[in-house]
Amino acid sequence: MTPLIDPFGRAITYLRVSVTDRCDLRCIYCMSERMRFLPRNELLTIEELDLLCAAFIKRGVRRLRFTGGEPLVRRGFLDLLNSVKRHLGAGLDEITVTTNGVQLAAFAAPLFAAGVRRVNVSVDSLDRETFKHITRRDRLLEVLEGIDAAERAGLKVKINTVALKRDNAHEIPDLIKWAHGRGFDLTLIETMPLGEIDEDRTDQFLSLATVREDLASYWRLSDLPDRTGGPARYVRVEESGGRLGFITPLSHNFCEACSRVRVTCTGRLYLCLGHETSVDLREALRADGCEGAMDAALDAAIMLRPKGHDFHMDRLRTPATVRHMSVTGG
Repeated sequence: MTPLIDPFGRAITYLRVSVTDRCDLRCIYCMSERMRFLPRNELLTIEELDLLCAAFIKRGVRRLRFTGGEPLVRRGFLDLLNSVKRHLGAGLDEITVTTNGVQLAAFAAPLFAAGVRRVNVSVDSLDRETFKHITRRDRLLEVLEGIDAAERAGLKVKINTVALKRDNAHEIPDLIKWAHGRGFDLTLIETMPLGEIDEDRTDQFLSLATVREDLASYWRLSDLPDRTGGPARYVRVEESGGRLGFITPLSHNFCEACSRVRVTCTGRLYLCLGHETSVDLREALRADGCEGAMDAALDAAIMLRPKGHDFHMDRLRTPATVRHMSVTGG
């Protein structure tokens, strides 16, 4: 089949699929404390998610990442993984999962058995009180237990940390040393203007250009050409030998080589994280002759893909999109 190539010549090879908007944390930069989640009957079924993934793989997607919300709270998620696993080596190169780690201790071995070899785990602080403040839940110990279980199961772990000026900026060097000491990559992420939250993002925004400059004052940072399919740019911290990534939607645009699209748990395809432009694939999934309807929907959708996102500093007060990250797929 014809690969999915947008109007700017970028091939879509990486699909992020949200399986639920629900989460067992309430991170202050992501959602309101009193977040209202979607009715369960609005979510795609596990069978529909399986069909959707197959349609994208047939059109050239080689990397598949499952997200949420928190994907490990979705009933039937392991069934989905075990079904999608049939595509590995037959068009699909890898299946990965992004998780907050709370449920990971119980799921690590089953994830490996289902074909997953890498997990991204969100850790914004190693201090229990700070973690509780950021996530509004006292669950750091469970996350750390989950990371240990992932290692034992044979999963490669990467740590994601959202840089927050007020809450964890001072802790970033210690987080890097901890991750690199465990043999994990760590990626720092700037706050993104997605959805209304209870916090003022302008108070929390921390430019990673500034963070990098600070780190370079006492560590040697060597630029790396590495790309892992996501928007991170990498350096090696020579003192630790570890790899450090920077995702910088506000201080440095990362759109020029973007190969990713996202599908929400309701079947809505977003062509860009920072735009509201989207196409509802649920109707095509449920149509007679689903395969042909999906191909037609994808052909039409890819022509709507914008050149770049709508993230900029003014958007910290007025979000670029009304939807939350947990709805789009974190």
